[in-house]
Amino acid sequence: MIDKTWSSAAEAVADIPDGASLAVGGFGLSGNPIALIEALLAQGTSDLSIVSNNCGVDDWGLGVLLNAKRIRKMTSSYVGENKEFERQFLSGELELELTPQGTLAEKLRAGGSGIAAFYTQTGVGTQVAEGGLPRRYAADGSVAVASPVKDVRTFEVAGTPREYVLEEAIVTDFALVHALKGDRHGNLVFNKAARNFNPLAAMAGRVCIAQVEELVEPGQLDPDSIHLPGIYVHRIVEVGTDIDKRIERRTVSQGAN
Repeated sequence: MIDKTWSSAAEAVADIPDGASLAVGGFGLSGNPIALIEALLAQGTSDLSIVSNNCGVDDWGLGVLLNAKRIRKMTSSYVGENKEFERQFLSGELELELTPQGTLAEKLRAGGSGIAAFYTQTGVGTQVAEGGLPRRYAADGSVAVASPVKDVRTFEVAGTPREYVLEEAIVTDFALVHALKGDRHGNLVFNKAARNFNPLAAMAGRVCIAQVEELVEPGQLDPDSIHLPGIYVHRIVEVGTDIDKRIERRTVSQGAN
């Protein structure tokens, strides 16, 4: 029987080297693989290039790696809840490849599906396609690295010529993801918003490491309820149902006067 379980998060991430590229699941603070992130922090891995929708907050999620200066580059679509991220980026300490959210999702999915690149309308007529978007600043505030010009082609769609920009797929050395349930074969089930980027990140990683709240035996998951088949998952670690979960921005409704 294929048994992909590992005894601890520390053992599961132990071979991730300095300079590795990672696709990391999570949507805001929903579905962050925090046990794997903290294990990576504890072992001292640095110079990481990370692809993730966002970079957590200052003291949680990927933010703990950022605070420890372990991240060299982020490829993200939303970076607005992390003050340290802003500081490192504007000071030239961090490289950022800002990517439209839907494009980022498709780049990960394409990478996991063996598709080298695709054309999309998103970004046409902006710096996403025309280049010049700052990726890294110099210490004096000038742009040290800017995004390149991308190929734009015209395709006839529904009888109308439209411009599309070429986007390359993303494949990373490793993927770190969080799931609600998983079995020993690596089949995963995600909970609500945690399903947004975790399956896509898992697909893009050459080696996918999944932390699950509950580990079950093969056959216990309803095949129709499996969100990601085990073919994409290489290692699985059970972290328990009481694992810390944060709320990015808590709001309350205003009561009637």
